[in-house]
Amino acid sequence: MDINSKKIFKTLNPNKIWIPVAIGLGIVFYMFYSDPDLTADKLNLIFEASMLPIVLALLVIFARDAGYVYRIKTLTNDELSWGSSIYVIIFWEFASAVTPSIVGGTSVVVFILVKEGISLGKSLAYVMLTAILDNLFFVLVAPLALLFTAQELFPDASEMEVKLGNSLQVLFLISYVLITVYTFFMFYAIFIRPRGFKWLLLRVSSISFLRRWRHAASKHGDEIIIASELLRGKRFSYWAKIVIATFLIWSARYLMLNCLIAAFTNVTPMEHLLIFCRHLMMWITMLISPTPGSSGTAEFFFTQFFTEFLGDYTFVTNILWRMLSYYPYLILGAIFLPKWIRRVFFKKKSSKVAQQ
Repeated sequence: MDINSKKIFKTLNPNKIWIPVAIGLGIVFYMFYSDPDLTADKLNLIFEASMLPIVLALLVIFARDAGYVYRIKTLTNDELSWGSSIYVIIFWEFASAVTPSIVGGTSVVVFILVKEGISLGKSLAYVMLTAILDNLFFVLVAPLALLFTAQELFPDASEMEVKLGNSLQVLFLISYVLITVYTFFMFYAIFIRPRGFKWLLLRVSSISFLRRWRHAASKHGDEIIIASELLRGKRFSYWAKIVIATFLIWSARYLMLNCLIAAFTNVTPMEHLLIFCRHLMMWITMLISPTPGSSGTAEFFFTQFFTEFLGDYTFVTNILWRMLSYYPYLILGAIFLPKWIRRVFFKKKSSKVAQQ
């Protein structure tokens, strides 16, 4: 894995926040001006929101982020302090917000962990394990969502503005298959046969048109072996804590939207379940978005999935949803990055000079 400092800081560049912001605002303005039913007066509908569900949404967001911090601290066996854990999560979310969803911020997180004092091998192991746990949530919960909501899970394809037939179902299926295959291979590689997985990578990369990636395949195989050795022998309590934290984190991420929708309209228990399941489906679909942080894609799909619950409140809820779930991490990353750089690079250098 490449954790070259220059490349990492190119990803973490605060100037990059304007790219997803511009894409997201562009889609919002397009949706506003292309829909004759949307008028300036409808923007005032945001003031009709009930305060209690909004407060609950904020509490759920806080619980989710606190869960992330707790999980990374537990994953590292408390090698990270609470302050370091907060920095890691802020920059992890920031990196995810400024890179396409399919790319993510894996190398950035490894770099941050290393600079916070975690060895490279352990950092790779923790990040790989986190990816497996997060994907495992989707793999296990998505079939349950299909089981409990059946035909109502996907919105009517006729409402899609792009005429691709059952495009939502196709996008979901592609994303789900990719996630499942990736999770299966990563689980097999780390927990069952790491050396066999490296052998498989080397065999595949020995094919003539894939030989240019043979060195990278060998290096990745070594990383898998290191991760496997570090994670074996962990106690049951270790696995229980991080698995429970993972399911609570992702449940909180989706429940936040339930709170926002309830702020504008009355929602029955069954509708709450359907909203939760649709949010899960939408999130899986957005994982193959080519835009930074699914900017633009998220705003478009939100309208398709939740108009039937919100009606005239769809547009303002869409904006509020992104304002609470996405843009704060762009701002936090841009604010805390200079402070973290001074803390990690310059303070450590000054302390070494003082010791000499």
